[in-house]
Order: sequence, then C-alpha cells, then structure tokens
Amino acid sequence: MKRLEFIFTFLQLPIDYGLLLLAGFSAYNLRYADVVQAIRPVLFNLSWKHYWAAVVVVALSWILIFALFGLYSTDPNRKLARDLARVFVACSTGFAGITIYVFFTLQKFDSRFLVLASWLLAILYIWLGRIVMKLLKNWLYHLGYGLRRTVIVGEESVAEIIAKYLRAKPALGYRVVGTIPSFTMAAAEGLQKNLPDELIFTNPKANEKEALRAIDFANTHHLIFKYSADLFDTISTNITISAIGAIPIIELRRTKLFGWGGFAKRIVDIVGAVLLLIITSPLWLIAAVGILIETGRPIIYKNERVGRFGKKFIAFKFRSMYQDSSTGTQFGTAGQKALETEEQLIKKQNGKSGPIYKILNDPRVTPFGHFLRRWSLDELPQCLNVIKGDMSLVGPRPHQPREVKQYADTHAILFAIRPGLTGLAQISGRSDLTFEEEARLDTFYIEKWTLFTDCIILIKTPWIVLKKTGAW
Repeated sequence: MKRLEFIFTFLQLPIDYGLLLLAGFSAYNLRYADVVQAIRPVLFNLSWKHYWAAVVVVALSWILIFALFGLYSTDPNRKLARDLARVFVACSTGFAGITIYVFFTLQKFDSRFLVLASWLLAILYIWLGRIVMKLLKNWLYHLGYGLRRTVIVGEESVAEIIAKYLRAKPALGYRVVGTIPSFTMAAAEGLQKNLPDELIFTNPKANEKEALRAIDFANTHHLIFKYSADLFDTISTNITISAIGAIPIIELRRTKLFGWGGFAKRIVDIVGAVLLLIITSPLWLIAAVGILIETGRPIIYKNERVGRFGKKFIAFKFRSMYQDSSTGTQFGTAGQKALETEEQLIKKQNGKSGPIYKILNDPRVTPFGHFLRRWSLDELPQCLNVIKGDMSLVGPRPHQPREVKQYADTHAILFAIRPGLTGLAQISGRSDLTFEEEARLDTFYIEKWTLFTDCIILIKTPWIVLKKTGAW
C-alpha cells in the first residue's frame, strides 16, 4: 500500500484513543454541570482521580474491540459508511461489556448517566474523527498526493469504462496512467520502463494465459494485482475481496506482510535485534578479540547483498577469511583479485548446484573463522542490519548480486520481504538443501507468514545451531 494510506491508517489508532478519552472526560464534566445537576443531583461519590484511571483502561479495551471489528484495516477501498456502522456496533459492544462487568462484579455505581453519556459521546466523537480524516485524505488525493498509479488491462471498451470511472472519482485514490488491450511481452517491456503501483485486469477468466503472465509480472516487480472477475482455479495465493467505488474487485497478494502485518514484524525485528545484541555482546567481544589476535583488522566484513524489492545493501559479518582473500570494495585492489580467486574456487570446489554456491574446504577461511562459521557467530553483526531496516530477524537468506543474476522469474517472490538472520529454510536443513528446496520453503513462508511462525523459527534456530545441522 502507498505510504500516505498507511500513515492515515496508523494515525487513526491514537486519534481514536484520544477521542475515547475525550468522550469519557466530557461525560464526567457534563454530569457535574449545573444544568444536569438541577435535573438530578449527584448522589454517587466517584473522584476524578479514580474515574480518570478507569477511563484510560476502558478506552484501551475499546481500541482492541475496534481492531476486532476491522476498524484499522489497511484496505484503501473500504467505505466510510461501513466504517461508521462498525464504530456504532463496536462502541455498543464496549458499552455492553461495561454493563455486564458492573452487573456481575456487583460494583456500587449509581451513575447510569456517565455510562450512557460516554457511549453516545464516544460514537459521536469517533464518527466526527473518521469523517475529518476521510475528508483530509480525499483533499490530498484531489491535490494529487498519494495516488496509486494504475494500468488497466483488458478489452478497450471495458478498460475505458473503468478508467473513466476512476478518473471521475479522484477521491478513490487512483491515477490511471494507461490502458492496454492485452498483456503481451511487448506490453510488459513497456511497463518496465515506468512501473505503475497496480495492475487491474478486467477479465482474467477470458484471458487466463495473459492474466497469469500479468500476475508473474506483478510479482516480479512487486505490484498489486487486481481483477474484476470470478476467481480462476490456477491462482493459489492470498486474496482480498473488496470494491473500488462501485466496481467489485479481487486483489491478489503473495504475502500478508503489507500494512499492519509488516508494521508488527518491523516492531518485533527492532526489539528482538536490540535484545539479541545485548544478550550476545560477550560473544561480540570474544569474536573481535579472536580476529584481532589471529589476523588483525578489519574485524567487520562488509558484503554487498540484494534485499527487499531488489535493493542492494551492505551486510555486516565478522570477518572469517584472511585479509588478502576477502572480496569486495572494502579491500580495494586486493578485493578484486580475491573475487577472481573465488570464482576459480567455485568452479573447482562448489558443493551446491543452481544459482547459489558453497565452497567445500575453503582454504581462505582462518582457523578462528572456521569456529565462527561453525557456530554462526560470524552473522551476529547482522543485528545492525535488522535495526537499520535492511534485514529482518526471519526471512529468506540474503542474496548475493551475482547469484541473483541467475535466478528465474519465478524466484522474484523471494524479494517481496526483507532477508532474514534466520528463516524457514535455515531451520530445515541449512546448507544440506538445494536452492530450489530453499526457494520453495521461503515462498511458503512468505505466502503463509504469521507472527507465530516467526516465533517458532526464532525458538528453533539456537537448537539447530547447537546441533550443527547442515553447518559447513
């Protein structure tokens, strides 16, 4: 999803929480207003201090109820009217929860006015907040900010109808940058020069081969693929059924790691990487001292890798090779010569098949480097890559640029998420797996991702390392 959409969805949560607090405080002040007391005097004794603490907790529980009712969905096409209806139902559920709690705990609480007023004011305030946010987003769309650049594929008459509809309603958040009658190889080459954000296919059922080609293109270039027809059997991926205005749409996504899923994973990555860095800090000291004593500086080896969306980054590792055998620009001319030596070793001693390589009995690795690799300690500095946002705690292994050049188009999904310190492939055989086996496991992980899966992989990783399964 576009950054503007996610910013609005993210901001909605603290805004809703603030408005719920405001509703509770407004109800309290209203109950003590002279007008209300003239009708019915205050007979209960509830101090502001105790009431404030209760409102903070109740408002937080209502936010959880809002989330369960889908009020923080990242679907950019959801209707305002539907959201407002869900707000009413969610607030009513929270109101019912308070009533049941008071009844069953036999709380001495005589002010029904406070509960009713808080419920009504919460609905009113949240409605107003949602309407203002929607108007603000629509205004930005009208100004041209955050629009999703879209290409429509299909019969000219149908494609033009959809294009005309989207152009007439900029508040939907789409900018149609082109329509093409069919998804040919020539069309794909043309789109590569100026990639859109989304592809909308008007009738994939009638043009199944073209639709599959378009899906592959969308996956390869990390575009959102949508279509306005019945689902066909050859698609096996995550789908979302929604609508663009009055147009029913089915959206295909290869991973749940968009919107809140990606946000949650990123938070876990940052917290986990910081904790891992702290816990393993003695090992960092041992590794640094060992490298310095054995071969001197540099301690950290900087290696170029390919990450999310095919972007290159520098991965950090403890140096496990002799200086004159280490590749990369970090070592200047010697690094270039080392690369040539490495290519010769790959031809003679490669223990893997396919795009990736693993040099058997690598003579470039130092004795202490063997120890670091044996226990995967050389990869600890990648915690810094996780904190920076180049990598994740869990994901596919980091890809080398020269390996990526040999990947097939079907492997493009591996770049849909950040590479990881560990992953499903790493705990399922490590170096014993072929590249295709790794790719299948990583694809399965990407398509079926959950935070629970990440937790299981992180828990299993130390045991796999200690067993030295698949370690070279």
